This record gives sequence, structure tokens and C-alpha cells, in this order.
Amino acid sequence: MKINNPYQFYSVLAFFALLLNCSNNDDNASESPILKTTEFVKTLGGSLNESAQSVVKTSDGGYAILGYVQSMDGDVVNKTNSSFDFWVLKFGPHDALQWQKTYGGTDDDRGHDIIQTTDGGYAILGYSKSTDGNLSDNAGANDFWLCKLDASGNISWQKSFGFLGADIGYALIETNDNGYLITGVLDVSASGGQGNSKTSGILHAGGDYWAIKLDANGNKQWSKFFGGTFTDTPYGVVQTTNNNYIIVGSSDSDDVDIKNNKGTYDFWVVSISETGDLLWEKSFGGSEIDEAWGIVASNDGNFIVAGDTRSKDKDVSNNNGAADIFMIKITPNGDLVWEKSFGGTSFDTARAISKTSDGGYLISGSSRSSDEDISNNNGQNDALVLKLDGNGNLKWQKSIGGSNIDLAFDVTELNDGSVIAVGESSSSDIDISENKGFSDLLIFKIK
Repeated sequence: MKINNPYQFYSVLAFFALLLNCSNNDDNASESPILKTTEFVKTLGGSLNESAQSVVKTSDGGYAILGYVQSMDGDVVNKTNSSFDFWVLKFGPHDALQWQKTYGGTDDDRGHDIIQTTDGGYAILGYSKSTDGNLSDNAGANDFWLCKLDASGNISWQKSFGFLGADIGYALIETNDNGYLITGVLDVSASGGQGNSKTSGILHAGGDYWAIKLDANGNKQWSKFFGGTFTDTPYGVVQTTNNNYIIVGSSDSDDVDIKNNKGTYDFWVVSISETGDLLWEKSFGGSEIDEAWGIVASNDGNFIVAGDTRSKDKDVSNNNGAADIFMIKITPNGDLVWEKSFGGTSFDTARAISKTSDGGYLISGSSRSSDEDISNNNGQNDALVLKLDGNGNLKWQKSIGGSNIDLAFDVTELNDGSVIAVGESSSSDIDISENKGFSDLLIFKIK
């Protein structure tokens, strides 16, 4: 094109700039996260404190929630004291509450994880300080407390495991032999080294990963603890196809079982055999605090670990702010395949990961950001859900909250493709229409 005057030159530049801008907008539109709608937001509780810690989709198309409850009024029924109890709520496929039950004694009892078992019932795990009510015994400050429930929420059996210190159950799975593996923190110092089926010869200290294998009736088959002389806390576990186990959490130790600590707290990933022998251990992270909160198997035979990071070096290639959601893909031998981080310029944390029917993943957590990967923040903390594809690419994100603290501790996809997230809320404005006490159990559904 021949340009005869400067005005024509600038017109041509403007024309091509317009074309380029349109092209970039089209590209961004095709890559932009999908917009999702919230079908409902509910808070349940009374005048004191309630929280949801875990949710599982059920075989009837509904879902069951485990948390803890302090109130004796409001939405809470058949509770006779103001100590904390396990709280289970069962919802049908159309989100109607079918039943709710509380479990515990007159001391502090809090539920952390729920699964539906192959017989249609449930297993729930947490910790207990009680020696009465539904509890038969307690060995110390906190004990692991495991209850097997039938499909209607009645206790079939219950077991406590612990010693003199604060022993807290965090995660459980039903194993391939129809037994259970439960894991959490063992206060090794208070136990005096008890907790291993066989004496290790090395006395750890502080808190360690504690894995307990049970048969189908809750009888202990073996138990082993793993860690170093500082704080090692497990939050997630899976069974592998060859009947071994992988446990994930965080560790700030650099001795005994931990050989390659990267910083302060790391993602600490431990593989143990079906009889509890340590096969390998790996640390992932940077020089700051990195904590893993969940693990799932991927569709290609590997594993996805999710948590959060405050690092921006070593295994962490990118950090957008004070803390980011951090996920890694590892092989069955613990080799790093890839790592991804998501977040804005403030604090963004993950608390659970689950698989979706399309081979992707859901991560639940909380956010203080309103930029970068997080589109909105209403208050101090918002409950947050991220949807990722099988390669860890962000597909959509949704935050829910008011002007106070709102957190999402777990998330699952239902049979119809909708998503249920649970946590706790202290807000009574914006997305949260009502607060009934100090903190309420929070449920929201995304379509």
C-alpha cells in the first residue's frame, strides 16, 4: 500500500491496532475461565460455633457432611451440652436434609473426615477428649476417634486410639480388603515412643505422621509412625494399585525419616507398604512455608498433591503473593512431573482436592485476593473453589463470602456435575444471608 500523507499513515496504524486488539480479545475470551453460577448458599448452626470439615457424595445422588457442633439451639437437634461434638448431616439428591446426628461425650470431640463405605454406611474420623457419652475410653488429652455408622447414621462400632498426648485423626480411607487406614498426628513425646507395632530403635519427638491399619470391624492390625524431631502433620492419604499407601502433609523436620528438607515447612510425601514399612519419602517446596493438604490419584497412574505455598524458589517456580495454592504431580515413585500455583497478591490457601468425572480436579480453600487468578474477594477471607483440568490448567474459580471470615474445607462433584463445597462462615452479608452464632457450618452449591 502506498501512503501519500501522514494522516493516511496514522489511519493505517490505527486500523491494524484495532485488528490486533480484536484478535487478542478473541484469544483471551477463548482462554478465560468459565463463569459459574451459585445455586445456593446455606449456613446451619446455632448461637455458638459450628464448622463443616468434610463432604462425600453418596450412592443415592446426595451427599453427607461431617464437622463439629457446639450449639444446642437453632438448626441443631438432640444435643444436651455445649461441648463440641461430631456433627453429621445427610442430604438427598435434591439438597433436602434427610437426617442429622451428633456424636461424642461431654468434652471436646471434633470430626475431620467422612467416607461412605461399600456397605452403604459411613465411617467418620476425628479426635475426642471425652470418656462418656458415645465414647468408651480415652488414653490422654486427645485420641483418634473412629466411628462406623450404618446408612441411617446409627453407630455400629467405635474405636479410640492414642496415648497421653494430643493425638488427632485427620484422614481415613476404606482399603482394598474392606478394612480402613486412618492417619493423623501422634504426639510421640507424650507416648514415649509407643505407636509403632515394632520398636523402631529411634525415639522421635514432637508430632509425627501416625498410620493405623484396621480390619473391617475396626480391630488394629498394625500401626507405624514416621517423622523427625520437629512437627510432622499428615492431612491426606490414598491407596495405590499395588496396595501400598501414600500419605501427604507438612514437615519442618530435617532428620530421622526426613532426608531432604527444602525450607521451613515442606510438602512431605511418604510411601509405605501394605504392612506399614517406609518405602520412600520426598519433600517438595521452597525456602518458606509449604503445606500439603490432600492427594488424589490421576487418570494416568500418577498422583496430584494440593496445598499452599509461601515460597518462590526451588520447587516453586511462581508465586503471585503472600501465599498461593500449590499443586504438584508426582509419579508412583515420588518424582516431580510438574508444579502449578494459583492465587493473587494476598493469601490464598487450599484445604482439599477431589477428582471430577472429566479427569480434572476440584480444590477448596480460601482467599484474601481479588486479582490475578482470583476474580473477587468480599471480606477478610472468602471460601474458594477452583476447577482444574487434567493438566492442572484453571477452568473456573468461584469465591463465596461476606465481610468476615469464610472458609471452604472440602469439595466434591455430585453425579449431575454440580459441585458442593463446605466449610464455615462468620459473615452475615453479601453472599451470606444469615449468621446464627459465632461461626456457622457453610454449604454452597455451584452449577
